[in-house]
Amino acid sequence: MERHILVVLPHPDDEAFGLSGTLAKHIKNGTRVTYACLTLGEMGRNMGIPPFATRVTLPSIRKKELEESCRAIGIQDLRMLGFHDKTIEFEDQDLLDAKINAIIQEVRPSLIFTFYPGYSVHPDHDATGAAVVRTVGRLPKEERPRVLCLAFAKNLEQGIGKPDVLTDVKEFLPQKVQSILAHRSQFQLAELLNTNDYMSKEIQDRFGTERFWTYSFE
Repeated sequence: MERHILVVLPHPDDEAFGLSGTLAKHIKNGTRVTYACLTLGEMGRNMGIPPFATRVTLPSIRKKELEESCRAIGIQDLRMLGFHDKTIEFEDQDLLDAKINAIIQEVRPSLIFTFYPGYSVHPDHDATGAAVVRTVGRLPKEERPRVLCLAFAKNLEQGIGKPDVLTDVKEFLPQKVQSILAHRSQFQLAELLNTNDYMSKEIQDRFGTERFWTYSFE
């Protein structure tokens, strides 16, 4: 069992598809989870299906959706760090790293989840992962938590190889589905999968395994 898990991701909903089952599994086993979400995703293009948000209301809506997702997963400690969506790569690195380091020093995680820098498609994803890697890399080796990364780029196997951690989360698909459904301004699961059966074989096959890459500091 992990002592404490820290999740560092830039947007509400980043936790839902690739990580929520794993977190629910750890939480069931007694691990405390802190989730540091850098932005409120206020620059997101989706406004609901059919639209129910506006550019003005979207930040508050996404904040509530994030809180609902965390309740579905069982996350006990949600931190919203207040950075601006789609600008993480342009933020003052010292400030960004200091915010992340402060949380690391406070909660002393044994494991951190983030995005793999350079292999996570969105600039905010890559910049967030890079900040975590920089920050952890400055720690003495004996104090570094393990870092597991999400990655989505098309050139994964050529760049970083196959995922080295595969987690079966089929038992936790109810929590995962509720986490995804919480972000209703951004997507609807039935529209993504053409099904309303959230325990279908399609759901099991697509969402039943979560994949991570261990970041090596050597």
